[in-house]
Amino acid sequence: MLRAYRSSEVAAAERPLIEAGVPLMERASFAVSTAVARELKARGHHVAGSRILVLAGGGNNGGDALYAGAYLARRGAIVDVACPAGNVHEGGYAAAIDAGCRTVADNELATAARAAGAWIDGLAGIGLRPPLRDPLASVVAMLETERATSPDEPIVVAVDCPTGIGVDDGGASGPVLRATVTVALAVAKPGLLAPPASRFCGRVEVVDIGLSVPGLPAVAALGGSDVADVLRVPDATDHKYTRGVVLLGTGSAEYPGAAVLTAGGALGGGAGMVRLDSPDVASLVLRTYPEVVTGMGRAQATVIGSGVPATDVDRLRGPLDRALAENYPVVVDAGALSLLKDGYEDLPSTAVLTPHAGELAELLSARGEGLTRSDIEAAPIRAVRLAATVTGATIVLKGGTDVIAGPDGPVYAQPARSHWRATAGAGDVYAGLLGALLAGAGEDLARAGRGYGQPALLAAAASWLHAEAAHSDGPIRAGQIAERLPAAIAQALHG
Repeated sequence: MLRAYRSSEVAAAERPLIEAGVPLMERASFAVSTAVARELKARGHHVAGSRILVLAGGGNNGGDALYAGAYLARRGAIVDVACPAGNVHEGGYAAAIDAGCRTVADNELATAARAAGAWIDGLAGIGLRPPLRDPLASVVAMLETERATSPDEPIVVAVDCPTGIGVDDGGASGPVLRATVTVALAVAKPGLLAPPASRFCGRVEVVDIGLSVPGLPAVAALGGSDVADVLRVPDATDHKYTRGVVLLGTGSAEYPGAAVLTAGGALGGGAGMVRLDSPDVASLVLRTYPEVVTGMGRAQATVIGSGVPATDVDRLRGPLDRALAENYPVVVDAGALSLLKDGYEDLPSTAVLTPHAGELAELLSARGEGLTRSDIEAAPIRAVRLAATVTGATIVLKGGTDVIAGPDGPVYAQPARSHWRATAGAGDVYAGLLGALLAGAGEDLARAGRGYGQPALLAAAASWLHAEAAHSDGPIRAGQIAERLPAAIAQALHG
């Protein structure tokens, strides 16, 4: 699990170590210099003779960048140092000059940037809040133009965070210097995992510098081994009912395929049985999946709303009310989200809502929170936290990175492995898959896995499996994602 902590928590953990003389900056700068050397080698270059530009601010990240430049200069690199913000980390600057680095004046910066094959971005610290202000905003805008238009795009290694992102909230409201690699020191920061900031971070590498941050992370991202911990693997004592029964209130005469896809997601996700309470589409689903049982009956989780138009959504009140009354999980997707605009004021965390940004904006507006779709896309961490607080439910904000939160525990940010996943019906498959995981947890839902805020954890596991199944070098259909779920589960369990 990749854990991200807020800047204030990192600073508090650093303070006693710095006071005790622990050489955190020395370790950090060595890690940054190693990352630069590795990226140069990957492009077929040696450190000796390579031109490197150090972009340094006056804080600790600037110091890390300068000391990294000194390491590289001593290895034979030609290193230029620019401090365009007007302040400088004195110890790092002295080390850089002592190692033979050359200072670049502000009017030489564009030329130096154009000549360098690698840049070290230490312009801003983790406490900076976007948008950047001048002169730094203009400098970053100029550098980003140089980076984007260069015929041989430079390597950009960011120290802890790319300059311009919202480190704690994932925002990116002004100019940002896009990184090739972000070297996260000790722990990741929330903006490295959550959009839109995460789109500017390149590959994130967390390096150990001898610092640990206590407590729960603010944001986390599951890996395959974490998903394996969450999945309930059947044993010799299991039967179809203990494996988990999923009831689907999905699909309609207008959108029949949604029922097929949610059934495929639930079956591919390991449900012991799938029931379908959608008479209009039953024959179509049975032709594709004859193992589906039609009609109401015993179930450990319900999925409602996928492919159900507004004109037909009232038929879902019964399954929703039953799930809430009997205190078992319910996935509320697509059309069924409109039911929550009027009533259902205090939902349990086992009610998992799966909106996209526009649907979440409508739901929050109905609850008196005036966030627009643009607001949500600009700061999804804040939006899902707010939605979980005002509804009591677990929220899965679907997108290129699924952002997930319950009323407590961390936010989970699960990225797509391939953006071919953005295809019609993929969300229906996800809803069915999530229903299967929730049903499989059964009465042990509160203790599922080894993480925090269990419905959110299971939703994050479903996002990982969905992304794994959708990973493709070319176009993929939603039905293919459902078909590949068993292989994704095997990948999580066996590596």
